[in-house]
Amino acid sequence: MATIGIAFGNSTSSIAATTKEGKLEVIANPDGDRFIASALSYVGEDEYHGAQAIAQLVRNPDTTIVNFRDFIGLEFDSIDFETSSSYSKVSCKPVKGSDGKVAYSINGELISVDEVVKRHLKQIKLAAEDYIGLDIEGCVISIPTNFTIEQQKSLISIAKSAGLEVKQLIKEPSGALLSHLVSKDSLSEDKIFVVADIGGIRSDAAVISVRGGILTILATVHDYKLGGDKLDDCLVEFFAKEFEKKYKCNPRKNERSLAKLKAACIVTKKTLSNVQTSTISIDSLADGYDFHSTINRLRFELVGREVFSQLTSFVESVVLKAGLETIDIDEVLLVGGSSNIPKLASNIQFIFPESTIISAPSLDSKLPNPNELICRGSSLQASMIESFDNEEIEESLQPIIVNTQHIAKPIGIKGSNGEFIQIISRETAYPIRKSIKLKTESNDVFIELYEGERTIKETVIESEKLSDDEEEEDDYSDEEPDVVKELVYIPGQLLGQLAIRGVGSGNEVEVIVNINKDGKLQITARSGEVVVKGEI
Repeated sequence: MATIGIAFGNSTSSIAATTKEGKLEVIANPDGDRFIASALSYVGEDEYHGAQAIAQLVRNPDTTIVNFRDFIGLEFDSIDFETSSSYSKVSCKPVKGSDGKVAYSINGELISVDEVVKRHLKQIKLAAEDYIGLDIEGCVISIPTNFTIEQQKSLISIAKSAGLEVKQLIKEPSGALLSHLVSKDSLSEDKIFVVADIGGIRSDAAVISVRGGILTILATVHDYKLGGDKLDDCLVEFFAKEFEKKYKCNPRKNERSLAKLKAACIVTKKTLSNVQTSTISIDSLADGYDFHSTINRLRFELVGREVFSQLTSFVESVVLKAGLETIDIDEVLLVGGSSNIPKLASNIQFIFPESTIISAPSLDSKLPNPNELICRGSSLQASMIESFDNEEIEESLQPIIVNTQHIAKPIGIKGSNGEFIQIISRETAYPIRKSIKLKTESNDVFIELYEGERTIKETVIESEKLSDDEEEEDDYSDEEPDVVKELVYIPGQLLGQLAIRGVGSGNEVEVIVNINKDGKLQITARSGEVVVKGEI
């Protein structure tokens, strides 16, 4: 028996599992695909799944179902299909089922979205069992942060009917970040992250604080119209205009022509993430005319500049929603297939300060594939809870445990030079206990505990000294000196004081700060056998 992690997306799904040797592997299906298209297609009595189903979009769009994940557990009348129109532009259109939920009409038969999801998950399960050679006992499935309780219950029920026991659901940004931190062995580092998941037809972003290995989502944003599909459409429009100008024929008016062009543009977009130039070639695109053309990366970036701008603003919006500024963010993690596009990473890099790390394949080739992060994180979570029984897992997900309280400002002491020495970072969940060790400078030590107040320190970088001739030439330059901004904390509100006497100069004092589950603060100073405590 084995437990797997599943990243269930609208566009693609991925599976990961931990091997007997403890190695985490992303599993390929029998077709060799590690990113399995979330798609089903029906031709006569035959059912196609994954890439085989996507291949049917050109010839059999009306019996090919794609982008169905977000419809789980929703009433048909509650869905804004104007917003969701991109979910089925060139595929089978959702209709209202007999139960009032989403369904699809295939060869005169209504298939509910629950049944579609069940068949998809069955194929996922079979692919995992075929690869591992073991029966699948349970799984951890990723979900968007805005999946409702009803949607979560529906997904668990559907998975059970497909033969999969859902041990736990994990939020997509948490799963991606967990995988990223484990791969870098930095789970213990206290940082604030932005996780931006640029999907096929929608985008999701979250601000997550990591404190002592605990991941806490501070804010989330979602855009159901913004994703890699928008960039595909930009390429479609670019090449359609070129084809129309050359042959006086509009390929957009014919569904098959449009599907052919869209499929080719998807490949072109992916190619341009790796090389500077890509060629598109389509036999009999429209009215019997073949189409061959070339586009370079710069042209693609110009064609999609509006979408790139929207994606950049989208990432910035989640920072503002969290009540933070870009300088507060330690690292931005890009997730999803579109994260491979260099222009996206460079645009996001531009809006954050130099101190913020942008984790994207185009900036660091050693990073794992951003498409694999969520399923890897799901599998890691599955391996962590594998030894727990269902009662323990359920208990760990109770609101009192999941929705823990956090401190809004950092807590620390004032140093000898008046600087703020941080002990507990902002956004840390409590109960928490942390300590710091200091060298004494006198016989008696007075400790003052403060909340840290955020401030921005600006440093002007002086240009190199120029020669007289160079200075004369430089007089004509309007170039301004570089200013480096740095986030620092200064002592703010005084929380409490403590004195420990007779320590002796040059000895070590340990200052311990403890916040209990009720939010009560206790400070302890210890030096050798001398211990002084105080409650605030």
